[in-house]
Parts: sequence; structure tokens; C-alpha cells
Amino acid sequence: MLKLNIVKIGGAIIEQEAKLLPFLQGFAALKGPKILVHGGGKRATAWADKLGIPVQMKDGRRVTDAATLELITGLYAGQVNKSIVAHLQGMNCNALGLSGADANAIQAVKRPVKAIDYGFVGDVKQVNNRWFKHLLGQNISPVCCAITHDKNGQLFNTNADTITAEIGKALAQDFEVKISYCFELPGVMKDINDSNSLIEKINQASYQQLLLNNTISAGMLPKLHNAFDALQAGVKEVAIGATNMINQTIPYTSITL
Repeated sequence: MLKLNIVKIGGAIIEQEAKLLPFLQGFAALKGPKILVHGGGKRATAWADKLGIPVQMKDGRRVTDAATLELITGLYAGQVNKSIVAHLQGMNCNALGLSGADANAIQAVKRPVKAIDYGFVGDVKQVNNRWFKHLLGQNISPVCCAITHDKNGQLFNTNADTITAEIGKALAQDFEVKISYCFELPGVMKDINDSNSLIEKINQASYQQLLLNNTISAGMLPKLHNAFDALQAGVKEVAIGATNMINQTIPYTSITL
């Protein structure tokens, strides 16, 4: 079975060209089919502050009102996405930028209101795996932003870690899928201020212990939740770590069942 790399890049890297460009060069150099998923939360927060739009985060996820949705759609699906695609094209990687609405790539439903009303936040309902397979078969590398839709004209903000996992799950029957969550740290850390505190392996049992000990920061919770979800649905491997782990032998956090 053909290996498929699905790589998610964090917002802190996107904001630093000195780190983003080497990462994109590494992504472009990956052999075989590959998909890149990105958010842009750091930039969205900065622009929200400039425009006087309140920023609300709950459990590591952004509460999205109408003004925030308008802002992040312009940033994620527009400026950030097309800038990444342009850089990849300059590196001879035939990239194609997508939101969830394009070719009905990722359909979602509004997250139900329970204890928290997240506003225009979508939970993924369906991934158009035939479309992704078609693109990959044409040697096109999809670059997916964190915007989905409900097929009734409504766009949604959707967690990019979740989108990464859902694409992986949808393609796991056709490819040997490896998901790499790349960000500014070496992996999951016991202490983010201690570079020697990397946790190299996490399984479901140790994950529960880390939760009980409050070792994991709020922003890491969606990554780990989605990692286990993807593995249970047939994804072969999930890695969390620094950007250069995708094509160098360096320590990172490996997630297993």
C-alpha cells in the first residue's frame, strides 16, 4: 500500500518566515503523495486585536462569532493559504490550496450548543476522499486550510488538528497514512520550558495519567485526542514534534494505541 504523508503545520511556525520556508522545503522534498494542513490562529488573534474583535478560547479551541469567521476566512483560506501554495510552487511542489467548501472537500455541521456555544465552529461530517485521491493521483499536493462548510452556504471554523485526523481517517483504507503534527516544540513536553523533558512515547494508558497529572497544556489536548481517534480508525502512525522531523532522524513524540 502506498504511503501518504499528512502534515499539519502550527500557527507559530507560519508567523516566522525563517522557520516556515525551511519547513516548506522539507515538505516539498517528501517523496510520494502528501497533504499539508494549516491553521493560522496566531495571525488571526493578532488581527482580531488590531480590529477590536474579542478573542475567546475554550479548551484550546476558538469561539467563532460572525466577525471572527469573516476574519479567519480571509486569512486562512486567502492570505495564509495562497502564500503557502505560492512558496511550494516555487519549490517545484505542485500544490493546490483548498478550503472545505472547494469541491465539497470537507463537509461539517455546526457544533451543538452544550455547556459552551462555540458559534460558527464546525464538526467534520464527511471528507470527500474520492476528490483527494484524484488530486493525489495527479501528483497534486492539497494544501488545506481550517475552513469547512455545511453544503448550504455556511462556512465554519474547524480545528486544523481535527481536519488533519479526519482526512487521515478518510484515506486510511487506500493508503498507509502517517500523520505528522509539526509545531515549534520537539514534541509533547512534561515542561515546555525544559528542552530535555520530551515524552517520546504516549499510549492510551499514559495519556490518561498525563491528563490526571495536568501535565498536558490545553493547546495539546486537541492534538492528542485526534491522534488516538485517527489511530483507532486505521491511520498507521502519528507523530508530534518539530518541523524537521518529517525528513530527518530526530526525537519526537510517537503516539500509539
